[in-house]
Amino acid sequence: MTTIAPDARMAGAPRTYPPRAAVVGWIFFDWAAQPYFTLITTFVFAPYFATSVAPNPATGQSLWGFAMAAAGLAIALMSPVLGAIADASGRRKPWIAGFGAVLVLASCTLWIGKPGDQAIIPPLLTAVALASIGAEFATLFNNAMMPTLVPPERIGRLSGTGWATGYIGGIVSLIIVLGFLAANPETGRTLLGLTPLFGLDPVCHQGDRIVGPLTGVWFVIFVTPLFLFTPDYPAKHPLREALHEGLSELKQSIRSLPKQKSLAAFLLANMIYTDGLVSLFAFGGIYAAGTFGWHTIQIGTFGIMLAITGTFGAWLGGKLDDRLGPKRVIAGSMLLLLLSVAAILLVDKDSVLFVKVTPPMPGAPLFSSAAERAYLVLGCLIGAAGGPLQAASRTLLIRLAPKDRIAQYFGLFALTGKVTSFIGPLLIGVITAATASQKAGMAVLVVFFVAGLGLLMRVKE
Repeated sequence: MTTIAPDARMAGAPRTYPPRAAVVGWIFFDWAAQPYFTLITTFVFAPYFATSVAPNPATGQSLWGFAMAAAGLAIALMSPVLGAIADASGRRKPWIAGFGAVLVLASCTLWIGKPGDQAIIPPLLTAVALASIGAEFATLFNNAMMPTLVPPERIGRLSGTGWATGYIGGIVSLIIVLGFLAANPETGRTLLGLTPLFGLDPVCHQGDRIVGPLTGVWFVIFVTPLFLFTPDYPAKHPLREALHEGLSELKQSIRSLPKQKSLAAFLLANMIYTDGLVSLFAFGGIYAAGTFGWHTIQIGTFGIMLAITGTFGAWLGGKLDDRLGPKRVIAGSMLLLLLSVAAILLVDKDSVLFVKVTPPMPGAPLFSSAAERAYLVLGCLIGAAGGPLQAASRTLLIRLAPKDRIAQYFGLFALTGKVTSFIGPLLIGVITAATASQKAGMAVLVVFFVAGLGLLMRVKE
């Protein structure tokens, strides 16, 4: 079964949904795509780029911010148009396949990022930006399939389960990298004390660079159940007609937004708090690398712990979503994020919340200093809040948006999540470059969460 048959039932007849295998296939998309966000943009490749490829961590953080800003701007401009075209054409899977291919090819290119080779920085950042575009657009069309898979009262649980499954995929991929592929350049051993597989050279950081090809192969393998078992929407119009009709409907939707006050307020809130959340995840590992001198082993271990808390947070958030409503889950998640970010800004290698502590000592056990443990706890709180925030956001959109234009509104959802997404990384990059302080650059995130929470209060479910 590859498409959802047109509804020929009598009015008032109960709606049927595809079998469990279709839902499982859809959920596996989150598992397939997560290594890009876990391995590349957060815990392995981004910190490696900042500390080993770029001239210094502050410069690396600013350059990475500029690349993410460029990708975010491209996603913002294209997503509503593509979503509208997809609604008019009917199909979702061809778009997922096309942008998935971009993700795979661009991710594999990251292998070229040799340490200290500054000439490779421009093509490397171009590949990172293209991989981000592929991942985000494939996710957009995957999200648009949700309303046909389960009844409305189970949408929150489906969304939360998807995010939780993605986090588990991130944990597994991190364990593979840290335990078997990436080794300490000084000892030549992985976190499990093993020699890296495939003869990967720790001195050349091949264990860090292999995450690009691993992400590509991982996506191809685990996105396959979606194409085999999850039904697609039926085709409606050829691409040329879909382009004309989709753009026409998009104009109507944008013009009608001022009349849909709750939906407009939510999209605006999503624009702001998503910018803060994406920036927080994108720069959390880089910030830790610069503050504590963490390398792949430490950052990756931190990532595993954060993903574990994120898994439970997303799963619990999905259940609370169905019981309390997505707005309350989003608000609670943002409050926790706001408090955690504010606390992280008061943690340095020799102080925690203005209290002086002993800084990390060379050769000391993993996370042995008080500052590192404090950062670890706060990071886990961020992980526990980030999953429910994102999962509940897409279920709130489904509750607010017209059902016949769901991909279009997910396009607007992606637009509001990306149209200013270059501002967060750009501000972090500019402020970090101007002050030569990573802490000053990260402080801007507090403003994003405060503003997003204020706008969310105006949304009525």
